[in-house]
Amino acid sequence: MVGSSAQEPGFSIGIEEEFWLVDRHSRDLAKDPPADFLKDAKAKLGDQVSSEFMRCQIEIGSKVCNSAAEARQELTHMRSTLCEVAGKYDMALLAASTHPFAQWDNQKHTDGERYNTIARDLRTVVDRLLICGMHVHIGIEDNDLRIELMAQASYFLPHLLALTTSSPFWRGRDTGLQTFRLSVFDNLPRTGLPEVFGSWAEYRRHVDMLIQAGVIEDGTKLWWDLRPSDRWPTLEMRIADVCTDLEDAICVASITRCVMRMLYRLRRNNQRWRIYSNMLVRENRWRACRYGSDPGDKAGLIDFGRAEIVPYADLVEEILELIRPDAEFFGCVAEVEHAREIIHRGTSARRQREIYNAAIEQGASPNDALLAVADRLIERTVPGSGIAS
Repeated sequence: MVGSSAQEPGFSIGIEEEFWLVDRHSRDLAKDPPADFLKDAKAKLGDQVSSEFMRCQIEIGSKVCNSAAEARQELTHMRSTLCEVAGKYDMALLAASTHPFAQWDNQKHTDGERYNTIARDLRTVVDRLLICGMHVHIGIEDNDLRIELMAQASYFLPHLLALTTSSPFWRGRDTGLQTFRLSVFDNLPRTGLPEVFGSWAEYRRHVDMLIQAGVIEDGTKLWWDLRPSDRWPTLEMRIADVCTDLEDAICVASITRCVMRMLYRLRRNNQRWRIYSNMLVRENRWRACRYGSDPGDKAGLIDFGRAEIVPYADLVEEILELIRPDAEFFGCVAEVEHAREIIHRGTSARRQREIYNAAIEQGASPNDALLAVADRLIERTVPGSGIAS
């Protein structure tokens, strides 16, 4: 029997975002940022900023937040501070899960024991890891409850991904996808949808077997779309692209939080969300990568109950209705309903394509059109930080 939780989980929220560091003149990736940059960033943000696998990446992590307003304040402060520090070194911050035109084979990975081990073990597969993401931690203190909710919440992962898509370009080419990031990430081992476990003990037996075999050092080497954090008592949603617009990030984080509480409410009433096979959820995962939240004859996700493809906007309305009591409980109704605005004006991926196509129509070369995309991404990452042309 799954362990019970008499007391409702805290459902605290934490957000991690990964960004590109770009040269302000070329807008290409800063493949070897000055060592003093990270030192200066840490002097202002402490442990809330850290290096990532690629030297051209930087990661921020919020403090534990108990409201959407707190999370917004955290991200606003960290983004603007990091942008200010980067400017001292003639760099800019760019939030998108792939850079519009950068080449992976020109990059260097960060020198450190963890990163060197990953580079040695995964070889060229990890050399191509020129991607950024957003992770949302939801505080759920009970071990068994985390495992139980992880299995049910997997259903919603494609829906969350579709709201965040920001990686339509790869190496200067339009991929035809709303997010190409997962096509790169899925080449790594231990990625994709999480396994279904009956208890925390069962989950730990599987992880410990890999540790004992010397395959992984700890649970942080499980890179699933949703996983129990190995460091904190949280469920960590990892499927999302990094959002170019800060308000989009707050929206997706708030929906994630509300979905977890909705599932907990079902449990409290002796109900549960149906656990669908990974085969079915994986199909929606692909559809989210290909079509995102955009409308269209072939777009949308599968409604498993009806066994038919439903427009994404309709599915979001159903989710908003499901989580309305939780959004009211957390005071984040406006934040979750921002999903409608994302659908109306499009995610970062759609807007990147619009900028590119508009530039081409006005006579720009493909290279100049990609520069226009990069400029807009920089401006939207931290409004007011754009590069004057």
